[in-house]
Amino acid sequence: MGLGLGALQAKASTIVETAAQAGQFNTLMKAIEAAGLVDTLKGDGPFTVFAPSDEAFAKLPQERLDALLADKDALTKVLTYHVVPGKVMSSEVQAGEVQTKAGQALVVKTEDGVKVNESRVVTADISASNGVIHVIDSVLLPN
Repeated sequence: MGLGLGALQAKASTIVETAAQAGQFNTLMKAIEAAGLVDTLKGDGPFTVFAPSDEAFAKLPQERLDALLADKDALTKVLTYHVVPGKVMSSEVQAGEVQTKAGQALVVKTEDGVKVNESRVVTADISASNGVIHVIDSVLLPN
């Protein structure tokens, strides 16, 4: 059969397209669109995105999520707090502080799996053409 169009398309997918196709980031995709970050995350990058799954967003109280979705500035700050410059695969992750696109640092821990602040990486190394996605189990909230 060889490589079909699907294989070529998957290889060329940006972080946004990869997340949309995964089916577990519906709330994240809605938030990225509400914040106007689609074009940014489709850009050259590379980016490392700690992506909260729909289950992670479900842990937030509904009122808090609704308030974030209604406040573009706050939403942008929260979302860019999940983005680190560069493509950092799980084999390259080191413990310590990492600067985010929001300008605040995340604390990465590597004992007993990888944690970002208090959120656990549940799926690592989802490659995209402009970076990598690591799925996390809770939403990261900047100070």
